[in-house]
Amino acid sequence: MSLITDFNDYRQKMNEVILSNNNLVMKRLWNLDTNTYETGALDKKTKEMLGLVASMVLRCDDCIKYHLGKSYELGINTEEIYEVFAVANIVGGTIVIPHTRRAAEYWEELQNQEK
Repeated sequence: MSLITDFNDYRQKMNEVILSNNNLVMKRLWNLDTNTYETGALDKKTKEMLGLVASMVLRCDDCIKYHLGKSYELGINTEEIYEVFAVANIVGGTIVIPHTRRAAEYWEELQNQEK
């Protein structure tokens, strides 16, 4: 299996487990997250790039993969992604570099799925 398939399958499976327990706070949190990334004063692409920077600075590899996937779906290109990487590394410092490596690997995998 691929990095993308493994990540998406696990994420979907565990989200279903969590949401199946019918906890109102968790459901509201999921809903708030979904609605945050809808178009408003900022478009979806900008919000995904902001989410990616924040995820990289917070060093959350699952969040990074999620936002890379959404960025790919929205048509964000490699040049834009690497500018996001640059902002994240300036804001977060050199501790973000290992996460950038994994993000670059995942981005390449997203690009290669077209082939």
